[in-house]
Amino acid sequence: MSAIVLKLGGEVVKGDHLAAIAADVAALAATGERVVIVHGGGPQATDLQKRLGQAPRIVGGRRITDRETLDVMKMTVAGLVNVDLCAALVRAGVRPVGLNGASACAIQAVKRPPRVVSGGGSDPIDFGHVGDVTALNQALLSLLMGSGYVPVLACLGCSEAGDVFNINADVVANKAAILLDASALVLVSDVPGVLRDVADPSSRIPRLSHADAKKAIADGVVTKGMIPKLDESFAAIAEGVRAVHVVGRLERGDLLREVREPGSVGTVLVA
Repeated sequence: MSAIVLKLGGEVVKGDHLAAIAADVAALAATGERVVIVHGGGPQATDLQKRLGQAPRIVGGRRITDRETLDVMKMTVAGLVNVDLCAALVRAGVRPVGLNGASACAIQAVKRPPRVVSGGGSDPIDFGHVGDVTALNQALLSLLMGSGYVPVLACLGCSEAGDVFNINADVVANKAAILLDASALVLVSDVPGVLRDVADPSSRIPRLSHADAKKAIADGVVTKGMIPKLDESFAAIAEGVRAVHVVGRLERGDLLREVREPGSVGTVLVA
């Protein structure tokens, strides 16, 4: 079951480029391409946490998720963000179906054990109610895509026991690309790719190898949320994903162009 996996960050869903992305998804679907969308909701979750008097805890670009934070993720990611994204897709003529991990175990997961992460120091970090993806409900996704629907997955996982976990959306998208044998995995964020200078969009790197990415992290060129994005992406490539595209602020037609001409719009990550 091959498909194009498209990951949208929360900043993209609330941005002014969502309509252009939705139009490109409609164009892909019209050609018979199977599309699965995975989305996050980090900015929306952080905003709600602050309004509730919570202090977000981010280590190495990753959110530590205690019980209160998990409730926020449920409200924002599986609620506000999923609904708004599906509504934008409907306006573009797409037939989206919003899902989360607890939707017939669409995203099956187990608790992530403490681990050392890039940018998080030398000690293992316990991220709380954060999960690792073990499987997808491929029968459900195949049923939907075979009927012309576009699954829209919120980045919450669920165990067979019904425990819900917050999961980085890049992790979900990468695992989905592996399990679905994706023909393309496109990560859409608020930056136009991997940049040599975060203040200069024209410093985009069109093509980045794993060795170059490690050096960029070690030299401090790549920081914050881009670190886990690269870590997870290269882990997916090691498991068989052909290439990962990092793009941002897409105009209409850009998504189609990047899929057909890797590195023409964003950064294509290769082994």
